Amino acid sequence: MSLLPKDLHGCPYLQLAPMEGVGDRCFRKAMASIGGFDEAVRDFLRVPRQAHIESLARQYTADEIAPIPLAAQLMGSELDLMASMAREMEKKGAPRIDLNCGCPSNTVTGKGAGSSLLKEPDFLHEVAKTIVQAVSIPVTLKMRSGFDDISLFRENLFAAQESGIRYLTLHPRTKADGYGPPARWDLIAEAKSLLKIPIVGNGDILTVEDALKMLKTTNCDALMIGRGSIINPFIFHQIKAHFSQNRYIPKWDDLIQYFHVYRSEVPAEIPDKTRVNKLKQLMSFFFKGSPALLEMRQTILTSQYSDPDSFMQFALPFLEKGWSLTH
Repeated sequence: MSLLPKDLHGCPYLQLAPMEGVGDRCFRKAMASIGGFDEAVRDFLRVPRQAHIESLARQYTADEIAPIPLAAQLMGSELDLMASMAREMEKKGAPRIDLNCGCPSNTVTGKGAGSSLLKEPDFLHEVAKTIVQAVSIPVTLKMRSGFDDISLFRENLFAAQESGIRYLTLHPRTKADGYGPPARWDLIAEAKSLLKIPIVGNGDILTVEDALKMLKTTNCDALMIGRGSIINPFIFHQIKAHFSQNRYIPKWDDLIQYFHVYRSEVPAEIPDKTRVNKLKQLMSFFFKGSPALLEMRQTILTSQYSDPDSFMQFALPFLEKGWSLTH
């Protein structure tokens, strides 16, 4: 059975991307309340030197967004520790383990993890193979197109494939690119033409039209969406509706539920001001999906409310007005 099955209408497998910072448990739970995606990937669990594996593993919960599966993503470069962590993830019920070879953070790459693995294809192969051999569940890999440039792009692709991973997710920007220039979808097409394993396309999918264009231009096997799902949490339903030749109309009540779940999942021990700032961060992305909401963005983001309830009472009328103008 394919790890990336299409649905009955031919829609490709849709994954919610791991995103450091905004894509945390609160966001995954909020997105799961709307649904539409087939699987999510947890933001990476960093496995540093001298990591206490069992303590670190407590951060992962397999049924967090059940019945939607949640893959575990690991980041690190210590072979023994990565193998031990992978085995612990399998014990905790992870459906698959993804190796992070894409994080561009300097604090990560300076310690030989994340996208720094792209500087040494042989070592990337060794890390991935170590995880593959440590567990019986599927192992996959998510990578960028390179570190400073794409000179080792093909070498990294083949190193990943030969490690025994089941499929590869490609975000076609280099570490040096960060999140700035347009993602090079031509590199996803190149990877698809070179490799025998499936390729998941990731990067700059902000609309249904973007999703369809990526599928057409790259021939990738599945789609992973990150930022586009924060801007439009209904994007997965809309993509599926296109393939089933139906029209999906987002509901205001579903949006309210989305923000309610997000707010309720923020840990109570976090200060109110921080909780408000997290809500503002989420709304800041959401406003980008609508010109009507974008006009109200600054009013909401610069408000001085310091507790979540007061802030939501202030923000909701603006959201409803923008929503009514858009839908």
